[in-house]
Amino acid sequence: MTDADLAAVLSAERASHLAPWSEAIFRDCLRAGYCCLVAERAGEAIGHAVMSVAAGECHVLNLCVVPQAQGRGLGRRLLRRLLALARRRDVDTAFLEVRASNRRAIALYRSEGFDEIGLRKDYYPGVDRKDGGREDALMMARAL
Repeated sequence: MTDADLAAVLSAERASHLAPWSEAIFRDCLRAGYCCLVAERAGEAIGHAVMSVAAGECHVLNLCVVPQAQGRGLGRRLLRRLLALARRRDVDTAFLEVRASNRRAIALYRSEGFDEIGLRKDYYPGVDRKDGGREDALMMARAL
């Protein structure tokens, strides 16, 4: 991912997430040197992933596939690519958070060896909730 990809990445992000990241967040990730990937089909961005690496750990911060491309293994390929990059940097453990209601993503992460290690109460904005409440995140980890 580069600055030139951000317009397409933001479009995919808005189409895919209840609380999409801002352009500033993506720019900060690029500036910090995080692993930032873009998946394209016919020159169009259809997915992206962001991961930080530090002190023998990595944190999958964002994994996104546009709705029309979901269910075809792209999320799995992006995740595996991130983990391969982490292994090259001598990472021992991978971490991530996922919305407790996102059963599809949870199933993907479990099938790739991630286990639930905790719960972050009220972690995500609950944008679809009439009461303005927030949603819990499952914390997951996997040894590499």
